[in-house]
Amino acid sequence: MSQESVNQEEPQDGYQIRGENERLKGWVPIKDLDCSEKHPFFEKCLFLEGFDISSNIYALKGDHLSLIDAGNDYTAFIQLFHQGYKPEDIRKVFLTHGHPEHVMGLLELFRYPSVQQTKNIEVFVGDGTPESLVNVVTEFGCKITQVKNGDVIDLSGFPMRVLHTPGHTLDSICLLHEETRSVFTGDTVLPFAAATPDEIGGGRQDYLLFSVKVLRNMNIQNIFPGHGMPVLGREAAQKVLDGNYAGAIKRIVGLSTSWIDGAAFLVRKGYLEECLFCCERELDENPDALPVLELRASCLSDLGRFKEAIEAFDDLLGRKEEYPFALLGKGFALMGLEKYEEALPLLDMVIDIDPASQHAKSARMYKGMALYLLGRYDEAMDIEDFREEFVERFKESIKQKKARGSIGKDPFGKPGERRGRRRGRK
Repeated sequence: MSQESVNQEEPQDGYQIRGENERLKGWVPIKDLDCSEKHPFFEKCLFLEGFDISSNIYALKGDHLSLIDAGNDYTAFIQLFHQGYKPEDIRKVFLTHGHPEHVMGLLELFRYPSVQQTKNIEVFVGDGTPESLVNVVTEFGCKITQVKNGDVIDLSGFPMRVLHTPGHTLDSICLLHEETRSVFTGDTVLPFAAATPDEIGGGRQDYLLFSVKVLRNMNIQNIFPGHGMPVLGREAAQKVLDGNYAGAIKRIVGLSTSWIDGAAFLVRKGYLEECLFCCERELDENPDALPVLELRASCLSDLGRFKEAIEAFDDLLGRKEEYPFALLGKGFALMGLEKYEEALPLLDMVIDIDPASQHAKSARMYKGMALYLLGRYDEAMDIEDFREEFVERFKESIKQKKARGSIGKDPFGKPGERRGRRRGRK
């Protein structure tokens, strides 16, 4: 992947793209790259920086050599073998995806006579790898293994977990060394910009967004990308993941779209975590924007993060008196924590402020539900809005029961089980 094929609208904080004259010369152990962590993995992992037509290449040392991506640089192996290794020492090659700049070095490796004689290389690929690449490896006589998400493979004595991360291409996969929380990301996550999907290779932006989100929530400590320098340390890694996540979101909502407009678009699509991310980015710039604070609080509640939601609603209540939206939201969040008694006074306040409002109607519904869940059935049924809803749900439950010949569940679940239900909003 050349730098022109990525989204340069979202460069990662603190990362400077290096010029050709600044590239590292030759293979370098990761431990020599300002790596403060002491672990054999960093001593035995070698790094060769790529360039425009060749990806980075990583080599793990053990009783044999294992490569992560093969690049597209015939000098790469010459330099490696000048360090005392032999072509036949390379026993395993893991390919993050099938783009030429990541795989063509494999063909260069096949040209060495000792490799042609032994054919003792196992190549690991993801589902959807180009058939032409699979055929070349098979015809040469090497073993090719298709891996899937969650597989653990041994590379030179290091257990590595496979992560299926489609998006940039259909076959994109990452490798996680769990002990050090180090991930080899190929082109799924890059340090200098957010990657773009290759539609010809089966790439999709929504898949890429999901893959980056998964990695972002995995407590990654170190990122070894397919292009650019490795990113070492939890704080730096999280910045890069956040930047890639932001770039992926922007490509869905539009590069010129504001964060708040992006949040509104995403919540309509059901992308709640992404909506929350956009709200927090907007609040970085406009910390007192009331509509953004409201949307953020709602997202937290709908995601089931009720304790955080209560804090957000309390913040809103500290800004404005008799605030039906915030009172209703906090009441709902308390119900999500099964604090039904604590929720009732808040719901009553909403009803008293304006009994004819949509907020009040929602509050009556939630009050009925709270009473019902407290076992105060008669009081719940005295609330007309709740009673009507209850009867409709009961009818639906009977209908489903007849359809499947089994007893339906209680027509009302706990709030945490009904996160998708919309609360009354202004």
